[in-house]
Amino acid sequence: MSAPILSLQNITFTLGGRPLLDGAELAVLPGERICLVGRNGSGKSTLLKIASGDILADSGEHFVQPGTKVHYLAQEPDLSAYPTTFHYASEGLDETEAYRARSMLAELGMTGDESCSTLSGGEVRRCALARALAAEPDLLLLDEPTNHLDLPSIMWLEKELSASRCAMIVISHDRRLLETLSRSVVWLENGRTRRLDQGFARYESWRDEVLEQQERDAHKLDRQIAREEDWMIYGVTARRKRNVRRVDELAALRAQRRDMASRGKGTLRMAATEAESAGKITIAAEGLNWAFDDRAIVRDLDLRILRGDRLGLVGANGAGKTTLLRLLTGRMEPKSGTVKMGPSVSMVTLDQQREALDPTKTLAETLAGGSGDMVQVGDEKRHVIGYMKDFLFRPEQARTPVGKLSGGERGRLALACALAKPSSLMVLDEPTNDLDLETLDLLQDMLADYAGTVLLVSHDRDFLDRVASSVLVSDGGGEWIEYAGGYSDMLIQRGDVPAGREIDAGLIEIAPKSVLKTEKKTRKLSYNDKRKLDLLPQKMAELEKAIQAHRDTLSDPELYSRDAPRFTRITSLLQSAEQELAQCEEEWLELEMKKEIIENQ
Repeated sequence: MSAPILSLQNITFTLGGRPLLDGAELAVLPGERICLVGRNGSGKSTLLKIASGDILADSGEHFVQPGTKVHYLAQEPDLSAYPTTFHYASEGLDETEAYRARSMLAELGMTGDESCSTLSGGEVRRCALARALAAEPDLLLLDEPTNHLDLPSIMWLEKELSASRCAMIVISHDRRLLETLSRSVVWLENGRTRRLDQGFARYESWRDEVLEQQERDAHKLDRQIAREEDWMIYGVTARRKRNVRRVDELAALRAQRRDMASRGKGTLRMAATEAESAGKITIAAEGLNWAFDDRAIVRDLDLRILRGDRLGLVGANGAGKTTLLRLLTGRMEPKSGTVKMGPSVSMVTLDQQREALDPTKTLAETLAGGSGDMVQVGDEKRHVIGYMKDFLFRPEQARTPVGKLSGGERGRLALACALAKPSSLMVLDEPTNDLDLETLDLLQDMLADYAGTVLLVSHDRDFLDRVASSVLVSDGGGEWIEYAGGYSDMLIQRGDVPAGREIDAGLIEIAPKSVLKTEKKTRKLSYNDKRKLDLLPQKMAELEKAIQAHRDTLSDPELYSRDAPRFTRITSLLQSAEQELAQCEEEWLELEMKKEIIENQ
């Protein structure tokens, strides 16, 4: 096996007095493709910066094989010091590499002469990608490379990275990109890393297995603590003379359980506040037209959006998705045609740039609207700290200025503000930017339960597949065509499914049907499991009753001196009953978890 070109061992890093990384490890072999996953704020970007040498760890070993060329693509590249995009893309490159950088800029729709002071987020990202890929490094570190890119640019990037021979570590919320590129997964949680030597497609089931094992371990530890506490109260030795070793062991068990609980702490809660049901028609557009400098953006569009629809808007940057969104929601007047919104439609908007967030205000002021410590969530008032916790913010962050939050934290804050308002129409412009995979999962679940209408602009193919009931696609020249289903369904209907990507790009409803049918047949509780699940609660209740009776008997302080054999027998019966109860509880817990997993499939 080749030696690692990068090795991080026992890395620790503290941020704001809080341990962010605590024993994190990472090793990269030549040509290896790793995706780095974890919640927003878990330290993924920090670990990548330590790997690149941009920041130093508090402690730990950082080794890069001599002669290894490393390039780091930051989440928010800074081009302010460069006059043009080509100056930035070609910095530090030799003549051949600079030529390659200009060629890549052209493939990404840029000339190289654009002023860096006037670039959009997507143009900044494309320029930074051209520089990173033109250099042909041995190790490429990519932090959210698809942010602000349109679908053609994402497909181009996917193709270039797939053809590259360099090793890479990728942080991304784009599941389709991760499934295509990754060969290994590193999961960063509570400052520590776990590694799976399989692609991202296997990650979520593996993560769930790890979390289930953690839950079982916590349950076993709870039972062990309960037995030790019982000994402390009822044990003869404990009454006569405290056994220091066992007291210390109990304290250690409690400390271990607290640590386990703190590692599992933080569950994101997300629910939309729904307004009173509006009419059947949410938006009706007829003969809609809009142009910019004689270039048609929308031409003769007729569209009806009904209550409960989830419409995704798809197209390249500059196609007019945000413009069309503004026209449909009444924030812009069309050149001709009409747009009517249904009666009693209440709208909330999550804009792409999070412009509604004031960077000078604190997190608490933003949520509470500057009116004390309470947040109006629908019809009820909630304390701002409690509502913050629902979106994984710590209490000590309440006075943190919004401008100091990370991109993912600003995304969660914008969601928290939007979801607190009653609505029957939710307008989401690139909601997936900067959000972690777990938050995206919960956002998808929330949208699935939302009774209102959703208008969605996104370049995330997987997100569109999971959320959209139909997509409206720019066909050029101001033409917009609606297709039923998500992004993959649209590709099938247009007949332009990318070669070699039949299964994961589009044929979701065709190829896996037999697989899903087989899984449905095999993934169910057996008769014996069902019977055990029905009988175990009664058996556990009987054991608990017997245990309490044995404890009552042993509570007699004169029993041992009066009838030592009986004391010994009752003690043995108590221990056997406790062991049997622990086994029953563990078996019941495993069966309940199995049942829940099957029901949620």
